[in-house]
Amino acid sequence: MVIPVKGFHAAKLRLAPALSPEARAVLARQMATLVVQAAGELPVFVVCDDVVVREWATAAGATVEWTPGLGLDGAVTAGVAAAAAAGAERAVVAHADLPLATDLARVVGRAGVVLVPDRRNDGTNVCAVPAHSGFRFGYGPGSFARHQAEARRLGLPVEIRADVELGWDVDVPDDLRLPGGADLAVGRPG
Repeated sequence: MVIPVKGFHAAKLRLAPALSPEARAVLARQMATLVVQAAGELPVFVVCDDVVVREWATAAGATVEWTPGLGLDGAVTAGVAAAAAAGAERAVVAHADLPLATDLARVVGRAGVVLVPDRRNDGTNVCAVPAHSGFRFGYGPGSFARHQAEARRLGLPVEIRADVELGWDVDVPDDLRLPGGADLAVGRPG
């Protein structure tokens, strides 16, 4: 399991209209903790370039892959390479902003690429790939389509899994209202 984690203090800036900097940092840390817990028995590699995140990940029992200056795609690639070097045949990449994440082992798959898109079918919240495939990650807007194209380029079958829990990520203030109407955020500015 590879989990890229941005510095908590710098995470979720697009939530600024709804949350204070302190509340954003707390929320980012809580979601990242939930994602690590959702990995269950899978070995966890946290890719980061922030000292506070490194300390948090170590305390959470994760292996830290220090990735300064690599950006998200490079950090994830380094994390997958570390998982492969540790003996993993498959690597699951899950983002740290999934407030409903549970049982990430269910996404490992057996062959090819497993993609869990965000609920807008634009981003890729969870991706499972053969660890030694040389899969090129391309996160950001439109990553779901890019990752499907990358699987085709490599000749790997693609399984797309629509998943309400894993498809819910938190990027903008509207994402704080969870399915069923529950409000994720506390400490909204007054």
